[in-house]
Amino acid sequence: MTGKAVNGPATLRRELDFNRSATIAGTLSLALSSAMITPAFAEELSLDTLVIEDGRIAADANPYAEPDAPYKARRTSDSRRARDIADTPQTMTVLTKDAIEDSGKTELKDILSAQPGITLGTGEGGNSFGDRYIIRGYEARNDVFTDGLRDPGLITRETFALEQIEISKGPSSTFAGRGSTGGAVNSVTKKASLDDDFATVQGGLGTDDYQRYTFDGNKVVNDDLAVRFNTLYTEADIPDREPAGEQRQGALLSGVYQATAALALSADYYYFRGDDRSDPGTFMTDGRPDQDARYVGPDGLDFQDTEADIFTFKIDAELTDELRLENKSRIGSTANDYIVSVYSARSGGLRSFTGWQENDYVGNQTNLIWDTRLGGMRHTIIGGIEYADEDTDAGNYNVTADGSFVVDPYNPVHSGWNGSYGRSDTLTRLNLETVSAYLMDTITLNDDWEIFAGVRYDHFDYDLWAGERTGRGGVIIPEAQYKYSDGFWNGHLGATWSPWEDGNVYATWSTSSNINGGEADAATNCGYGGICTDADGQYEAADPEQSTNLELGTKWNLMDERLLLTAALFRTTKDDVIEDNGDSYATGGNLNTGRNRVEGIELGLSGNITDRLSGQAGIALMNSETLDSYDEANIGRPKANFAEKSANIQLRYQATPAFAFGGVMTYSSEIFGGQPDAAARTSIRLPGYTVYDAFVSYDFSPQLNLRANVQNLFDKDYYTATYRGGSIVYIGDGRAANLALTYRF
Repeated sequence: MTGKAVNGPATLRRELDFNRSATIAGTLSLALSSAMITPAFAEELSLDTLVIEDGRIAADANPYAEPDAPYKARRTSDSRRARDIADTPQTMTVLTKDAIEDSGKTELKDILSAQPGITLGTGEGGNSFGDRYIIRGYEARNDVFTDGLRDPGLITRETFALEQIEISKGPSSTFAGRGSTGGAVNSVTKKASLDDDFATVQGGLGTDDYQRYTFDGNKVVNDDLAVRFNTLYTEADIPDREPAGEQRQGALLSGVYQATAALALSADYYYFRGDDRSDPGTFMTDGRPDQDARYVGPDGLDFQDTEADIFTFKIDAELTDELRLENKSRIGSTANDYIVSVYSARSGGLRSFTGWQENDYVGNQTNLIWDTRLGGMRHTIIGGIEYADEDTDAGNYNVTADGSFVVDPYNPVHSGWNGSYGRSDTLTRLNLETVSAYLMDTITLNDDWEIFAGVRYDHFDYDLWAGERTGRGGVIIPEAQYKYSDGFWNGHLGATWSPWEDGNVYATWSTSSNINGGEADAATNCGYGGICTDADGQYEAADPEQSTNLELGTKWNLMDERLLLTAALFRTTKDDVIEDNGDSYATGGNLNTGRNRVEGIELGLSGNITDRLSGQAGIALMNSETLDSYDEANIGRPKANFAEKSANIQLRYQATPAFAFGGVMTYSSEIFGGQPDAAARTSIRLPGYTVYDAFVSYDFSPQLNLRANVQNLFDKDYYTATYRGGSIVYIGDGRAANLALTYRF
């Protein structure tokens, strides 16, 4: 038996039992059917493609989802994850296309920030304003992937072309390479399909001048060639925060060519343009968000422009019945330009944060997958090499005001801003080249036991040029060049015990490494994740930061495998932490002097709770602590931007075949301000919050659907992130409602 027929031990038992039962049942059914079908009924017998609406198997269905369970993913898109999610020894949250659509959220940032264990980071100083995530208390803004390849650059990310979102929790550098201390996020795009033609048009209107239009169409040109096209146009004001708003355009063109029975070639091009006005939020007063301040920013000045052009090419080759080759190549460029004007409570005037960043990326990943039997056991052996070349140029905007005006944050007047601005020359230029090799094996020992083991080596060359610039207090910082090379090993070991038909218990150990200066947007700002030096300007002395995760969990596949329940205890310890020297804007740092830990429990649910009730839910209860630091006052303090308790529960009830309704509850406990991966400033505190959303859906026909969403149903005032000093506090969106009409043809 080859490896493709089965998955983990529990799945192996289920499928063997199912095959025996299916053979007997199929024989009986065939005999009965042959006897009962008369010529009068013969013309009505059809074996055409089965289409089931609402829990449906359709041409545009998510290929990774569990049939008849729209909120449950059966597997991830990463071929290196050799088993189903239920048999993978790691905490993984996978959001399907149906769950994303029902939630009504259209930005990756909004979807992820609602998930347990994930918080947002703010832009300031050396950091670009853009999508920035913190997973289990650890910076993850560069741990974002698309279709398994790193997606560098802080840009706005949309959901119109996504099939599902995969969140792996805990250190996993064996899969992801550098970073991924708290976890990693992989967005899976919609692919061209040879199965059937389909097309979907959707239009949406709502409050706050909301409008959104999408198209998703697949065309089978012939038996071997298919193309698919997704496109987006959307614009809206930020609820109750106009003139802050968003305007986005995007497209994804993909194609697949089945050259032979054993060789498939696929390619896609992703295009995105965003023209936004970022909401600067509010500020702290006496260590708390000022709820009365209504400043949003002057008309005519603030902007945030985002661009992405990414081309990906993939080869899938079946070399033998047991051996498969997979190669993915990507060439991409992204850009993020912004001016954000914030009211400064300290000075009583405006403070403008500006920046531009351009990222060019070349990447290649090659996997050789051998699924065979050795020594009487099933082995899925994966050997791979990966190459990445990332270039990041960055600078800022020079703003010149023709005059000044007083801004009252409590009674703002959004008059036109008089002045000009111009883009600076390149201030920093970073090239990061990485070559990696890894080897993994998933071994099915017997019906009850399965082992996973993996090891990876990454070697990188780091080259950062920083031009002469003016630092804090008007200090001139001379031009400098920073170059160094290093490498690191990481490992992953897991064991799954499945003595029960539907459940298992697993234990796993995994590691990750972060390099000095690994956050490309931070350049020489040590406290933001940029390169850190010692007092003499030497940087070679900083070893990679090392993280280790221990996890004990259980997974239960119930309701005929349409409901997955998970629970996990975990402890992540990060050693050799590179700390700043008390001034996060400075280049100098305290190298490998810190140590911290995050531990907790995470519970998850996805799938069909009953035949009519579907759910996607997660709860994270965590604790963080600074174990060691160059500053003894930090020891014992929690991590910044870290919520000890968080939860997200989304339920959908199919009341009739045509009518469904549901809601979402998102909860987060309080968060303290401070730099990520540093001890929190407990005097800067965001209060906890609970927000509710609601949706209803009605099918007028199999082709026509109407869905209504209300975000923040009770118009709750809440705050999602804060900069370390409290000068910037992000405000959660107010109540908003929209209708979306979808037609399939």
